[in-house]
Amino acid sequence: MDYQEKLKTILARHDELTQLLTTEMDTQKIIQLSKELKSLEDVVRVGKEYLAACKGLVDDEQMMNDASLDAEMKQMATDEYYELKAKLPDLERQIQILLIPKDETDERNVVLEVRAGTGGEEAALFAEELFRMYEHYAMKRGWRFETLSLNATGLGGYKEAVAQITGEGAFGRLKFESGVHRVQRVPETESSGRVHTSAATVAVLPEAQEVDVQINPEDLEITTCRASGAGGQHVNKTDSAIRIVHKPTGIAVECQEERSQFKNKDKAMMRLRTLLYDMQRQKLDAERASDRKSQVGSGDRSERIRTYNFPQGRVTDHRINKTSYQLPTFMEGDLDEFIDALITEEQMAKLAEI
Repeated sequence: MDYQEKLKTILARHDELTQLLTTEMDTQKIIQLSKELKSLEDVVRVGKEYLAACKGLVDDEQMMNDASLDAEMKQMATDEYYELKAKLPDLERQIQILLIPKDETDERNVVLEVRAGTGGEEAALFAEELFRMYEHYAMKRGWRFETLSLNATGLGGYKEAVAQITGEGAFGRLKFESGVHRVQRVPETESSGRVHTSAATVAVLPEAQEVDVQINPEDLEITTCRASGAGGQHVNKTDSAIRIVHKPTGIAVECQEERSQFKNKDKAMMRLRTLLYDMQRQKLDAERASDRKSQVGSGDRSERIRTYNFPQGRVTDHRINKTSYQLPTFMEGDLDEFIDALITEEQMAKLAEI
């Protein structure tokens, strides 16, 4: 690849965007231009360093071959020449990664769904812990975590929990969490001290915009009911909970976390759009590549991706064979080490395809 020509084009576009932002008056256009400018920042930074290194190599080579220069100057040029040459492969690799086509959904907000799997009450307790783990992670990233619906059990576990996570690049980092999460530990209800294996499934969906999915109002069956479970005195007095069924697909969503019926309806509609959008994306992914399921971050929710072994304090990601013995801090939301490794693995796979 001719990196120099490609980078010069990107640098020219960066300068053009910077200039346009000084004269643009339209708010929406400013937002659009600023977003594009921000997306170029990293490649511009690395690109300038790469172009400077390339120019330095040419200059140093000329000095090395200049008969009018003394031996000391030539030695300085030689030393710098080999120093710059050693840096180039790493800079080229960084540029390769930065030039990988971006998935526009990576910048979207997320609808997170956690469900108890095999293992009865223990699986429900684990689902609740996973849900809180993602809440802690969102807080560490400075994202907003908003619960949409909870289906709790008597012992404090969750049969199902759904949240909206709002923040820059949320889907791009959390998409790797989709799949089956397995837990190995001694349940509190186990008197013999025997280790049990349970599971919970996680689905991470990019939040859909209204333009992504067209929904015919006639296809919706909307009902209201009283919210159940904890939530304050209003729970027993108002029919604020909303349930929406999309008749063509049979998809049903509900929201009862807000006191306002209108807010619950808006959130339920957002979740419905997201689920329909996800159906479209899953279909396109299946058509696009038959080997998609073998790739990191494929979103295959039947795939066992991680094991949490509490007796050993160990968490293992099976896709990248990565293990950490810092399980307590992991459950507190310290996920970046694993997510960064998964992002790197995905980037390497994309580079191999290119």
